[in-house]
Order: sequence, then structure tokens, then C-alpha cells
Amino acid sequence: MKDFMLIFKGGSDAMNMSPEEMQNHMGKWFSWIDKLKAANKYVAGEALTPGGKTVKGKKAVVTDGPFAEAKEVVGGFFIVRANSIEEASEIAKDCPDLPLDGAVEIREVMKF
Repeated sequence: MKDFMLIFKGGSDAMNMSPEEMQNHMGKWFSWIDKLKAANKYVAGEALTPGGKTVKGKKAVVTDGPFAEAKEVVGGFFIVRANSIEEASEIAKDCPDLPLDGAVEIREVMKF
């Protein structure tokens, strides 16, 4: 088994949800996590706050940001176990934010 990072982007339609809709949506996330844990596929994951800082260049200049279009904002990540990137892609198809115009970037975690 290999580790893959699922990077969750967009899903900005969730910002327009009522508190009840948001609670229901979060229930979908927790159910998905439970399903992955039961299959021994879930390693870790966290949501990220929208703001932050960027450190860039040879002089390590710190700026506010990242500032990106809502569809490009990284909202969180999971680390999952899968046999291949194709299997990790199948896992990502259950992401609750996909119907909300979200996207999932899948990257294999490199082992040194």
C-alpha cells in the first residue's frame, strides 16, 4: 500500500448553506471518514482556515495570502492508503464537496 494525499479545492458553494444544510453536509464528511477508517484506508486529514501567509523567494519574503479564486482555494486534505493512484482516484470520487463544484487533487506521498 502507498500513501496518497487528497487535496480538497473549491467547494465554495458550501459557504452559501444554512446552518442546517452545513450540519448535514458535515455529516457526509464524517460518514466518508468513517467508511475510509473501516476499510483501513484513512491515515489522517484536516480542514484548513481560508487565510494564511506565503513565504517566497530567495529572501523569504512573507506576504498575506494565499489569494486565489474560490475554486482554487485549498480547504483541507486527507492522507489515504491505496494500492495505486487509480484506487486513490476512486476513493476521491466520494468527496462530499464534488457536487458543490469542488475538486480533489491526488498526489502520491514520496518516501525517502
